[in-house]
Amino acid sequence: QVQLVESGGGLVQAGGSLRLSCTPSGRTFSWNVMGWFRQAPGKEREFVAAKNWIFGRINYADSVKGRFTISRDNAKNTVFLQMNSLEPEDTALYYCAASSGRWPSLRPNDYDAWGQGTQVTVSS
Repeated sequence: QVQLVESGGGLVQAGGSLRLSCTPSGRTFSWNVMGWFRQAPGKEREFVAAKNWIFGRINYADSVKGRFTISRDNAKNTVFLQMNSLEPEDTALYYCAASSGRWPSLRPNDYDAWGQGTQVTVSS
């Protein structure tokens, strides 16, 4: 069974930065698409960023464009989410997600595997 393990969350002041990491554990599997979602208390899970690592297509949520960057270390099979200029509105539980599909979808239902989440809290 493939699991996704996130790390890197924490408490940061507004304007600060964090880098989230996601590493698949268990059975080795190469996913076409890996990305990040987030969920704040009382809100639905929302798309943050995703990339198709074969064709290079990237999608970012409008709210994070220019501030967040998704990348991957192929040697470590780890996906990162670099988050700069953080705002209190970015406070949420951040989930790593993986898909065997071709498109970096914005819809959670299009993803096949999920991590447990890592908490990001941005203070004002």
